Amino acid sequence: MGYEWDFAVVFRDFDLLLLGLVNTLKVTGLALLFGVPLGLALSLARLYGNFAARLFVGLVIEFLRTTPPIAQLFWFFFALPILIGVEIDPFRASVLTFSLQSSAFFAEVFRAGIQSVEAGQWEASRAIGMDRNETLRRVILPQGVKRMIPAFLERAIELMKTTTLVSAISYADLLYQANSVAQSTYRTIEVFSVAAGMYFVVIFACSLGVRRLERRMARSGETVMN
Repeated sequence: MGYEWDFAVVFRDFDLLLLGLVNTLKVTGLALLFGVPLGLALSLARLYGNFAARLFVGLVIEFLRTTPPIAQLFWFFFALPILIGVEIDPFRASVLTFSLQSSAFFAEVFRAGIQSVEAGQWEASRAIGMDRNETLRRVILPQGVKRMIPAFLERAIELMKTTTLVSAISYADLLYQANSVAQSTYRTIEVFSVAAGMYFVVIFACSLGVRRLERRMARSGETVMN
């Protein structure tokens, strides 16, 4: 006996899935908003700080990059409130976790982008009287950031995928809402098929945008970081 598909019950609760998608995008957007500038600060400290700063920042970056995101999420949601005596709701714990975690990856993207700029650019800037900070701000970063854009966008896509973990602490993202709808409608296959389709549409559209940008930059002669 074949399975009888019924998407009607799913689309009656489609507003809940849309709300979950909005919440997913909200966490992703805020993690990018905080993670990118923090990643820049970490990369500069690792490149140009003193020995102690470089060592400390390097350890922080490697810790955030190598420990499982779910362990970090649980620590900020369950452990940190015990230490500081303040309750942290799932939304704030999610944003905090993924802002810090993504900052470590963005730090490496920034570092690679800055180091990809030819050494002659530094020498030419010194020759016309620029100091290191001015050279970095006006010469190196503008060139490096241009090369980093595709890598940034790829990381943003990966970040959105990783945020599905927030359902583990009952934050109402798309995956959490899909699970709730599936339990109430008993239409697990249909609900998760629709949820997967929603993820696909958003992430595939972003991936197409990244590839299009890479091709445009390649045609214009810009170096692209992979």
